[in-house]
Amino acid sequence: MGRALVRALRSRSVDVLTAREANHIQVLDADHLAYAAALGRVVFTFNVRDFARLHKEFLAAGRSHAGIIVSDQLPVGVLLRRLLTLLAARSATDMREQLEFLGNWR
Repeated sequence: MGRALVRALRSRSVDVLTAREANHIQVLDADHLAYAAALGRVVFTFNVRDFARLHKEFLAAGRSHAGIIVSDQLPVGVLLRRLLTLLAARSATDMREQLEFLGNWR
């Protein structure tokens, strides 16, 4: 996630933890999701294909996660607007075990 998006989210009181901050660079996607699940955090990623697959695998295995938001790479302003729209509409409880496509939030 780009620094500008992280700063913009944090300036709006969104609690963000990046993979870099968590020392999770070069970590397998499944491990990212497991780590986020253990912390009760939603994952936001541009890796749509792999995380859509992991979402299905987690649920099929009876594992839970706090939610996954996937998106194409878009300008920061577009990402910010869509993320804030989604966050205003969905609570943490609503996000549990959900795969949200940011493109649906305009």
